[in-house]
Amino acid sequence: MARAGLAAGLLAALAVPGLAQDLLVRNATVHTAGAQGTLRGADVLVQGGVIRAVGTGLAVPAGVSVVEANGRPLTPALFGGITDIGLEEVSGEAPTVDGELKLDGQPVRPEFDVTLAYNPASVLVPVARVEGIGFTLLAADNGHSFVAGQGGVIRLDGSADPVGPKALFIRLGASAADLSGKSRAAQWMLLDQMVAEARGRVPADSPHALLTPAGRAVLARFLAGEGRIVVKVDRAADIRQLLRWTAREKVKIAIAGGAEAWQLAPQLAAARVPVFVDVLANLPGNFDQIGATMRNAALLQAAGVEVGFTQAGDASHNARKVRQLAGNAVANGLPWEAGLAGLTRVPAQAFGVDDRFGTIAVGKSADLVLWSGDPLDVINTAEQVWLGGRAMPMRSRQTELRDRYLRGSGESGLPPAYTR
Repeated sequence: MARAGLAAGLLAALAVPGLAQDLLVRNATVHTAGAQGTLRGADVLVQGGVIRAVGTGLAVPAGVSVVEANGRPLTPALFGGITDIGLEEVSGEAPTVDGELKLDGQPVRPEFDVTLAYNPASVLVPVARVEGIGFTLLAADNGHSFVAGQGGVIRLDGSADPVGPKALFIRLGASAADLSGKSRAAQWMLLDQMVAEARGRVPADSPHALLTPAGRAVLARFLAGEGRIVVKVDRAADIRQLLRWTAREKVKIAIAGGAEAWQLAPQLAAARVPVFVDVLANLPGNFDQIGATMRNAALLQAAGVEVGFTQAGDASHNARKVRQLAGNAVANGLPWEAGLAGLTRVPAQAFGVDDRFGTIAVGKSADLVLWSGDPLDVINTAEQVWLGGRAMPMRSRQTELRDRYLRGSGESGLPPAYTR
C-alpha cells in the first residue's frame, strides 16, 4: 500500500517531465540535516521547486499532490563525493575521459577548468541519481602537475552548468612526488613560487615563471578567498605543513583523503578545515597511510572538525558507495546525524552552495529523497528522488539492462530481449 500511495502521488509529476511538482510529503521521518534535526511524523510542502513549509499536520493547498511517506525517512539529496561523473564514460577509454590535462612544457595550469567538459547526458548521471545522489564535486585530475586545475559542484538534475564557486585541486605527498622533482619538499618550494607570481612578486615575463597570465589570475582569486582549495593529502606531517601554509597565505582549504588527519584533529578544528575522508582507507596501503583507521571520521568529528565523505578508486561509476562510507563511519563511532551531515550539509557548506542545498529548510531547493529505510544502511534504497521539486525518473542504464535480461517466463525460457 505504501508503494501504491507513492506511485499515485507521483503520477502528476511524471506525466509532465521537466516541470517542478507542487507536493506535500506527509508523515515522514524528516532528517533535515540542519538546525531542526530529525522530525518524526512531519510534513514537507514543496511549491515551485522550493520548500515552503516543514512541520506536522500541514494543510494541503489546492492543486498540491500528496505523497504518503508512512513514517519512512526523507532526507536532502546526497553528495556523491569528489568524482568525474559526466567527465568520463569508460575510464579505460581515453577519448571518453576529460578530467585530466597533459601538456608538454608548462604543466602547471590552474586555469584548466574541467566543468567546461561536463556532459549532463552522461549515463553515469542517472546511475548515481537513482541511488539518492543529487550533487557532486567535479575534480580536476591532472596527472602531469600536482596543481591539477579547477572543478565545481554539479547537480545531477540534467542541468549543464556548475553551481556555486569553483574549487582548485592540489595533490600533495608521495603520490605527487613524481610531479615535483621526486620530493614532497619541492611541492612547498613550487607552491611558494606560484603564490609569489600570483601576488605580483615575480615579473610576468620572468624566464623562470611557472604560471601563465591566466593561471596567475586564477590562483590570485583563490588566494583572495574566492573559492576553496581542495588538497588531496594523507600523511600527518604533510597536513601539518599544509596548515602552516594555509595560515600564512590565508586561504580556504578542504582536505580530501586525510588518512592520518585524526592525528591533527584539534588543529584542523581550530583552522576550520573540513575533511572529506575515505572511511574504507583503514590499512597502511602506502607510507602516507601508516596511521589509517576506520575511526578517522569519529575522532575528527569529536574534536570539532566538519567531516564529509569521498572515496578513492572508481568513485564516478560507484558513487553509490558513498553511503557505505558514511554507514561504516557510524559503525565506528561517528554519530548518525554527523554521518548524514557528511553527505548533505557539510559538502554544501564547504563548497559554497548551502544557501540552496544540503538541508531541508524553508526556502531551500526541494532536493529530496524518500527512502525505504535508514539511508546509511545499504540494504535500503531510494524510492523517489526530487531535484528542484521535479520527480526524477528512477531508472538508469543499469536498471534498464537488468530489466532487459531478466529471465523470461515464456516457453523459450530466454530473456525478454531475445526471440526464437
